[in-house]
Amino acid sequence: MSPEDVQQRIAAGLPDCEITVTGDGSHFEVIAVGEVFEGLTPVKKQQLVYGTVNDLITSGELHALTIKAYTPAEWDQARKLQISS
Repeated sequence: MSPEDVQQRIAAGLPDCEITVTGDGSHFEVIAVGEVFEGLTPVKKQQLVYGTVNDLITSGELHALTIKAYTPAEWDQARKLQISS
């Protein structure tokens, strides 16, 4: 499974989000940015993303997925903090 495969799957389930996936084999990191995450706890944000690939995780095709999910405002703030550090 490629990062592009994972990205396409998540993007199909969360069409209004910007999705970036890195990694290889069965271990991937996802950055998801979208208004859909507004008002959700970090756990609920992750559950929303996991829901798009749960069948791949259950089958073992996708082993490890690290998720960072942000609203657009949170993403802007996170990028500013990364630049200044």
